[in-house]
Amino acid sequence: MPFRLLVPFGLLCVLLPLHHGAPGPDGTAPDPAHYRERVKAMFYHAYDSYLENAFPYDELRPLTCDGHDTWGSFSLTLIDALDTLLILGNVSEFQRVVEVLQDNVDFDIDVNASVFETNIRVVGGLLSAHLLSKKAGVEVEAGWPCSGPLLRMAEEAARKLLPAFQTPTGMPYGTVNLLHGVNPGETPVTCTAGIGTFIVEFATLSSLTGDPVFEEVARVALMRLWESRSDIGLVGNHIDVLTGKWVAQDAGIGAGVDSYFEYLVKGAILLQDKKLMAMFLEYNKAIRNYTHFDDWYLWVQMYKGTVSMPVFQSLEAYWPGLQSLIGDIDNAMRTFLNYYTVWKQFGGLPEFYNIPQGYTVEKREGYPLRPELIESAMYLYRATGDPTLLELGRDAVESIEKISKVECGFATIKDLRDHKLDNRMESFFLAETVKYLYLLFDPTNFIHNNGSTFDAVITPYGECILGAGGYIFNTEAHPIDPAALHCCRRLKEEQWEVEDLMREFYSLKRNRSRFQKKTMSSGPWEPPAGPEPPSSPENHDQAREKSAKQKIPLLSCPSQPFTSKLALLGQVFLDSS
Repeated sequence: MPFRLLVPFGLLCVLLPLHHGAPGPDGTAPDPAHYRERVKAMFYHAYDSYLENAFPYDELRPLTCDGHDTWGSFSLTLIDALDTLLILGNVSEFQRVVEVLQDNVDFDIDVNASVFETNIRVVGGLLSAHLLSKKAGVEVEAGWPCSGPLLRMAEEAARKLLPAFQTPTGMPYGTVNLLHGVNPGETPVTCTAGIGTFIVEFATLSSLTGDPVFEEVARVALMRLWESRSDIGLVGNHIDVLTGKWVAQDAGIGAGVDSYFEYLVKGAILLQDKKLMAMFLEYNKAIRNYTHFDDWYLWVQMYKGTVSMPVFQSLEAYWPGLQSLIGDIDNAMRTFLNYYTVWKQFGGLPEFYNIPQGYTVEKREGYPLRPELIESAMYLYRATGDPTLLELGRDAVESIEKISKVECGFATIKDLRDHKLDNRMESFFLAETVKYLYLLFDPTNFIHNNGSTFDAVITPYGECILGAGGYIFNTEAHPIDPAALHCCRRLKEEQWEVEDLMREFYSLKRNRSRFQKKTMSSGPWEPPAGPEPPSSPENHDQAREKSAKQKIPLLSCPSQPFTSKLALLGQVFLDSS
């Protein structure tokens, strides 16, 4: 008998067509300028409370007005909040925090750290801040964005994670000791998201530093998951990284899986990678075939497709935003409206919501101020301009301020039914929740740039364009400028052209072998750093011949190679554009 989803009568309204002129409960649409200032005040109430009561610990405990280390003793909230400062326009504090982090953060410590969380919060936060430094008025060093203190910190942190990838499958352990590597006896069971959520940060790091190892390990992990999917095209949520056997076989779009799908799409856009997009689109077909019911997404058994949990998890609320990135706006809006109805029922999204019963799940009634529904609203508002999305932003501001605001910040809501609070303010509140709220209400923010303005930057590899828009948010809402990936790498043909020009300039007699060089009075000439040279003179000549036919300009923009529609912050690009 096919599964039938019974939806409570109170939820049927979300299936009706949306009236695009719908006013708010008070008869007026939310005023973006008013709520923009409200969001900014929220940020500083939380941020100042962290600095006064919790720094240098990772996170603030708002009920006791003190701090504690949670993910590794990195002053994590400061790293997570750094790019939000610039988005809010506070360049002076951004500059101050950059100096503080350089002086205080040390990754050479005997701490067991989450590989996943360290990547998305620390590596992602440092990379984003590095790429935004010049815009924030930081005096950048020569060679930026291909060098810089924050980039070196990001690279150091990422290198501490690399031992986790040394497994028979190439899929990483979930935890690594920053001083000693993977502990003996460390559990080999890792969640799917903990394996497939590295390509955005690690590919960016490889492009900026020239070290391919980061992107390589991220791609291997992605491919091992792809190869481990079931015959019906689904993945479970926990796998043994030593054997490649699935330990937890529930398939869905939420906790334990979520950012794997997110990074296939964002990695495809960031890297112009057709294969990653094709992988996601195949998953998307299986997800719609087996988990999609009445614009909800359930949990099913990965091999059979039978429903295992008819629940909505708050972490799933990123999905409409992800759908908007591939141009699937209609389905995204319908699912978003379902999720928004749950928000209006409780004043927040409970961690688990039983869809047939229309109520919370026992011991999963809390709301730790997660950003996912607000994130989707921001993407969809950029795509549609629908005022309903601003109403969600207004409701979020009002609910969070009314329920969770305390003297020392904002507290996790332990139970949405009675509004009991918990003594924690996650760093993602400042990294994601506040940021997406602010961007929802700030249509002219530089993050929303449509390419009408940009900066031309001279690098050791020529001139490149930065700040033109199309930012890719990692799963911790740290924006990565995709153009930066083209600033610090040079095609082999370009490298060889430069070498030949240099040899001619110094009147060096050309030698057929690339591994023999004439010695000048000032010492041997060294080729510029870059990709490895070809292994034979024949290959070298072929490459130079190819280069002569196809000159690569110093300033070039990558084409959009996808035949499917892609949307960056709601702006849809076509292959023919």
